[in-house]
Amino acid sequence: MTTLDRYIARQFLVNVVVLLTILFLFVIAIDVAINLGRFAEAGASLSASDDPGVLGRAWLTAYAVCDLWWPRLVQLYGFLLGLVMVAALGFTATQLARSRELLAMVAAGQSLHRVARPVLIVAGGLTLLQAGAQELVLPRVAPLLSRDHGDAGKRFGSAAPIPLVATDDGVLLSAAAFDAELGVLERPFFFEVDERGRSTQVVRAERATWSEPDGAWVLENGYAESRLAAGTAGDRPAPVAKNRVQTSLDPARLRFERDAAYRQALGFAQARSMLENAGGIGEQTKDGLRRIMWGRVSVMACNILSLLIAMPFFVTRQPDGIMPRVLRGTPLALTALMGGILGSSAAIPGLENGWLATLGVFLPVLVLAPLAAAALGAIKT
Repeated sequence: MTTLDRYIARQFLVNVVVLLTILFLFVIAIDVAINLGRFAEAGASLSASDDPGVLGRAWLTAYAVCDLWWPRLVQLYGFLLGLVMVAALGFTATQLARSRELLAMVAAGQSLHRVARPVLIVAGGLTLLQAGAQELVLPRVAPLLSRDHGDAGKRFGSAAPIPLVATDDGVLLSAAAFDAELGVLERPFFFEVDERGRSTQVVRAERATWSEPDGAWVLENGYAESRLAAGTAGDRPAPVAKNRVQTSLDPARLRFERDAAYRQALGFAQARSMLENAGGIGEQTKDGLRRIMWGRVSVMACNILSLLIAMPFFVTRQPDGIMPRVLRGTPLALTALMGGILGSSAAIPGLENGWLATLGVFLPVLVLAPLAAAALGAIKT
């Protein structure tokens, strides 16, 4: 990179970092202002002393805030990156135009397309950082994303009930509480159904613990009741003791079904592994996994394309004010960003099943690519 390229790249990167910092602090400040009491209670629960003092309580509260929000900021970075890069482009181009540096480039015989090169290099690096965070960091901290404010400082969220969850292997599960950290179900019900959807047997227990080597739930005081016997309740067979239930509903799958935050934190490799071992996963869930896998790739591509679409509105020879540029370029850039996010995450009618679900997530890329090419050609230089 030349001196000019490094200068523009540094300006753009500084603006990105400043905008991200302002947005992060703004979001955290609002959340702390609304939930300060809950953060204080969570911090107090971490203290080994009954009365840690004023400074101690303040430190523990600050620790609870940081502990809850740092994994969320990693996820928020991926959500906001496209918007922040477009805004940073606007600030960078405005700074260059006001100081007459773009005019000096044209007078020196340089094309204004030179501005796009360092911006795209930095944007590509930030996008690679986003991909690394989603593939290497988020899957490891996924249980932290489902925590509530009262769970700050804990490694997992509080135990929560499991609604009725079904799989293709004929087992439905419901439980009063699910502890993701220990892999324990409290008062679980396992319903076995036939091909017609009728319940053939229900298995109850006081507690069930997941056994990874066996791929089964080990039951405490478990018993099975048949639902197929005809006649009165007295004619049915007596309950039979049962100590385990073999099913594909492991703790990871339950977290996937229960927590939307955990689902969005799955890495590409994790989602692909779940698809390859999808014996107990329904078709709707498989399509959702495909959208999670490839939708992120589509969003990253749409972020770069939206940056290119906004380029001719901000990179101009005239040192005019920022408001005319914002009013012209922001609506189009926001439409491109929102279209990319919604198109890659929502099921498109006619493209929601099987391999069509993979094709559907790239539909925004196919729409924005020619617009981005046209935008680059529209830069007056």
